[in-house]
Amino acid sequence: MAEAGAPKPVAPYLAVGLSTVIYGISERKQIKYNLETIEEAIHAAVSMVNINMPVKIIALAEGALTGFTDEIFDLPHAMAAKELFIDIPGPETETLGRLARLYDTYIIVQCKARWPEVIDDRYFNTLFVIGPSGEVVHKAAKNHVWCRERSCMPHDVYDRWVELFGDGIDAFYPVLKTDDIGNIGTICCSDGEYPEAVRALAFNGAEVVYRPSEATPMTTAGYPGGGTWMVQNRGHAEFNSVYMLCPNAGPVYLGATSKHPVDIAGGSAHIVDYRGEVVSYSASTNNTIVAATVDIEALRQFRIMNLNSNWLKDLRVELFKRMYEQPIHPKNLWLEQEPLSHAEVDKIYRANIQRLVDRGAYTKPFFEHEGCKFQPGDEEGTWEDAKQALWGPWLD
Repeated sequence: MAEAGAPKPVAPYLAVGLSTVIYGISERKQIKYNLETIEEAIHAAVSMVNINMPVKIIALAEGALTGFTDEIFDLPHAMAAKELFIDIPGPETETLGRLARLYDTYIIVQCKARWPEVIDDRYFNTLFVIGPSGEVVHKAAKNHVWCRERSCMPHDVYDRWVELFGDGIDAFYPVLKTDDIGNIGTICCSDGEYPEAVRALAFNGAEVVYRPSEATPMTTAGYPGGGTWMVQNRGHAEFNSVYMLCPNAGPVYLGATSKHPVDIAGGSAHIVDYRGEVVSYSASTNNTIVAATVDIEALRQFRIMNLNSNWLKDLRVELFKRMYEQPIHPKNLWLEQEPLSHAEVDKIYRANIQRLVDRGAYTKPFFEHEGCKFQPGDEEGTWEDAKQALWGPWLD
């Protein structure tokens, strides 16, 4: 018998991940072309898979909405924030909200978005959820970007972020708690390279974790598919007893005039259950659908009844509390200045590596070679020249 005040049972449902073809954008208004693709894919996905069970989550891949132009062209941050990216809520969320209402479902999205309530002239890699009402019901920011991304992160404006939201887990890893689909946590791409990210969401109650997209070579290392991205997501699921919902970016057209898309992500979209088993997988990348049943009640029973494999229950937290006392990556980097170019940020990462060497965490190899560095293309010209060449038909 259920206790008084206990949560209502959550019926099993289908979660869908979409890997859609992406167009790079040079202006915010061009997002409409990606929205057209997304809408067609959502209509197709729901009509195909809801014959088995109600579709209650539709998850888009990273880049599906706003693309990767800022990263590819190493655009000045403040300019990209002003000209390319969105506000939440805004016209883009209204379009997606209409689809959420139509299908009585939640839609989980990644995009680049401004957070003016935090700081002006910045954009954050943002995860948000639209509920069946059509309203935005959850918003979070990516906490770890890769070395070729100029998005701002909470850690980059740490003092301001803490001033507004506090310094608890919920400030950096919020979880959407619902009565009908369970508790949803959101991270993105590089976030999942760090075990602490999903662990933080799990401690905050997450039962389904959305982690869209990863790029080659991580997704294509090894056989049969999924590479280290798959390994990580299966580990996250098993170590934390969560579902992992992982759509990957589809082929990317650089601009409107591009004749051939490039599969920068490598496919391998998948869904993993709370035991770490892959329950849906697609090697394809071109407007691909993955779908699987999410059984929140079974997950909850597993966590509560188990005496072995629900690992959080006997974590000896005191043993680890000193691991993170010394900082590695400097905080507040972009509180007073906009994020720097790829080449300049490379120097920050090199300093972080040296910091780990100095502490004895890393040991230098006998032979030292030149490490990775930013290698810009050989094309000459300005950003305005690139816009005319690649997006001319879409410009006024």
